[in-house]
Amino acid sequence: MQNTTPQSKQVRAHVFISGRVQGVGYRYATVETATQLRLTGWVRNLPDGRVEAVFEGSQEVVDEIIRWCYEGPPAAMVKDIHIEYEQPEGLQGFQVRR
Repeated sequence: MQNTTPQSKQVRAHVFISGRVQGVGYRYATVETATQLRLTGWVRNLPDGRVEAVFEGSQEVVDEIIRWCYEGPPAAMVKDIHIEYEQPEGLQGFQVRR
């Protein structure tokens, strides 16, 4: 018998996080959390003090990491998050970009 359960739709969220998010371990905590959630994508610091991240995975799991982004690691103070949904690119792994 064939499994007829539909695959979860893959989404891509391009996220910009502002506040006290640089110099507090935000990128590395994001990598750890995204890896635990089995998301793919990347994260990096921007010159203007924000953190930029891309998450690819099921809508449910991407929503979960976005909720986490509002808190971040203990030393972070997130002020605002801007999210743009894009077409998934099929990224592999999750890494810090420079």
